[in-house]
Amino acid sequence: MTANAIYFGNEAWAREYLGSCHRDEHFRRRWLAACGDWTDKVVIDLGCGPGNVFATLGGMPKLLIGVDVAAGSLELAAIEGYIAVLADAAHTPFRSQVADIVAINATLHHCDDMKAVLEEGARLVKPGGLLVTDHDPQLTAWDYRGLARLLWNMRLWVYRAMGRGFHKTGSRQSWWLRTAIHHRPGDGVTRELFEATLAPLGFEVRVHPHNHQAGARVLDGEAGPMQWKYRLGSLLSGRDPGAPSSALSLMCIARRTRAKNPAAGRSPGHCW
Repeated sequence: MTANAIYFGNEAWAREYLGSCHRDEHFRRRWLAACGDWTDKVVIDLGCGPGNVFATLGGMPKLLIGVDVAAGSLELAAIEGYIAVLADAAHTPFRSQVADIVAINATLHHCDDMKAVLEEGARLVKPGGLLVTDHDPQLTAWDYRGLARLLWNMRLWVYRAMGRGFHKTGSRQSWWLRTAIHHRPGDGVTRELFEATLAPLGFEVRVHPHNHQAGARVLDGEAGPMQWKYRLGSLLSGRDPGAPSSALSLMCIARRTRAKNPAAGRSPGHCW
């Protein structure tokens, strides 16, 4: 949590993230296919960062709330149109079953307890509403072995020398790595995590593997093309790059099909 607050609270780093991540047409089409237009909806974005999801999707929500632990990012999210709330995504100060849509994008792998964040997001969804997660690394895709694992570790030196993205300085690279605690070989999200967590809470759960370079067709089972370096990593790890288990990310679309006691799972003091 401290690492996320420091990294995404850095205005320059957060602005670069806002301008470069999750802003492409593939992302936009995939999310619109998953949850539709946000106009007239109550939306809670857990781990909203500087506001990338709404900045990409647009619309006119009835209420748009962004939750994050990084005050600097929340300032940028407010400019994008969010009501900014500084809080832990696993412990929000809202009543149960208030949101038409709960968005959790590129957030779970930055959180200590991914299951707890999913449960909190589920608590906030109205009957008939949606919880949508995306851009968290699939465990089986990133579980590199042998030479692939060696190359994975070496990338930090290469990216640092190139001054690329999140690795432009030693300090920035160090803090970024501390934020992405579930984005490493042998860790990440799984279909079982989503199904076992959300189905008992009254959700119909659908999980869609993809490689980021595909839009609405991800919901029809197409993972989209994979960059050569990830294909190489899969091959060197003895995996079929075209297998669903090799897709880089999982998008989860979960609809609440039955109401749960609104008081269940509430922590004392939830009072929004």
